[in-house]
Amino acid sequence: MKKILLTILLAATAAFGQAPQTDNNTRNALQYNLNTSGSHYIKASFLNQTWLRFNENNPGTTVLGDPQSQTFDIGLRRTRLQLFGQLTDRVFFYTQFGMNNFNKISGYPNGNRKVQPFFHDALAEYEVHRKGDSFIRFGGGLTIVNGLSRFSQPSIGTIMTMDVPVFAQATVEESDQFARKLSVYSRGQLGPLNYRIAVSDPFPVESNGKSPAAITSQSSYALKKHKKQFQGLFIYNFFDTESLVTPGYMTGTYLGKKKVLNIEAGFISQKNATWRSVDNDTVYNHMNLWSVSVFADLPLNASKGTSISGYLGYFNTDYGKGYLRYNGIMNPASGTQSAIGGVSGSHGNAFPMFGTGSVLYAQAGYKFRDDLLGEQGTLMPYASLQHADYDRINGSMDILNLGVNWLLQGHGSKLSLNYESRPVYVNDRDPNFLSKTGRKGSFVLQYQISI
Repeated sequence: MKKILLTILLAATAAFGQAPQTDNNTRNALQYNLNTSGSHYIKASFLNQTWLRFNENNPGTTVLGDPQSQTFDIGLRRTRLQLFGQLTDRVFFYTQFGMNNFNKISGYPNGNRKVQPFFHDALAEYEVHRKGDSFIRFGGGLTIVNGLSRFSQPSIGTIMTMDVPVFAQATVEESDQFARKLSVYSRGQLGPLNYRIAVSDPFPVESNGKSPAAITSQSSYALKKHKKQFQGLFIYNFFDTESLVTPGYMTGTYLGKKKVLNIEAGFISQKNATWRSVDNDTVYNHMNLWSVSVFADLPLNASKGTSISGYLGYFNTDYGKGYLRYNGIMNPASGTQSAIGGVSGSHGNAFPMFGTGSVLYAQAGYKFRDDLLGEQGTLMPYASLQHADYDRINGSMDILNLGVNWLLQGHGSKLSLNYESRPVYVNDRDPNFLSKTGRKGSFVLQYQISI
């Protein structure tokens, strides 16, 4: 048996122990070449994000049945395994398996904490055109290829802020599978223009593991008359084009290794996506979401490795009259004694993340020189702001994040410390509207390993 195990270990080492390739985010790849040039290959990768968090809970929060105004929790924000490869000059495949938001609440009270992992992506692509850096590909399967914005399909291993602006994953866990959809699509690079367009078959909201919302005068996802979803994202590159090996996933920051300045615009559209009750009749609403933005990721001093990164985007989010949805990332709480009428899930760290209205989102960061901390890497502080005007909230909603990345080895090994400030709401005199009563905050320390 020992000889057999040793043989398997040596074979694995030979397959994946070739000289690791390093991309511009200093992530090492486990690669097995299918030809001598390495243009045909199979790669494997792994990512894990561990959170230690202190959270000021929303009023009335309960944790496992006990009232708690504050919580400290430990969790796995994301754990992912990827296997993908270029099988021929034209054929590419991509798969991703893993889990998200795993903490002590997972499976409580009537679920199973052991059923978290699932396939995030499983797709195949065929390249119909290639000339220099320009290409056109067609693909299909379960994929995060989306419209709307770059943050609707983020490369979570390379994001600058500790977490992504989840509001941009507009239908997450409602009519999709953690932002992935069953789709057919085309993506490509035509000179300075990058594009992706997709036709998706949304999942029924009844299959998301929660009880569907009752139909009311305020819009919620419809349970009947399902239609296909149409999406597109178009990006004009003024300087460098971006790496587009894996479908969909867009880099958060290149840490000064590329010179990127983009103008970006995207949309998601679906007929009969939501419904509401008007005078005892059912009215269906079309979901129409669009955004325009500017993204910059620019080196300042190549020899020192300093760089800046920034994003400014406007999102118009029309889910239908009165749509509003609370969400809390890896919520540390399980319930509330102070439910807000007309919405659910207002406990723990949740806030009205999605709604009909508009959002202005901005982020900016600065990477210090590579040897700022000697052999222990460097720092990249950042800030972000989500400024939302939703129809059912009196006044604007502002979510502020301040943090710093300790880049021990680029994105491959990094510590991130983040503070988030969020508003807290109660029902207005009109129960269909919410009014702010104060703010709560949370501190999160994340360690990310990415291979």
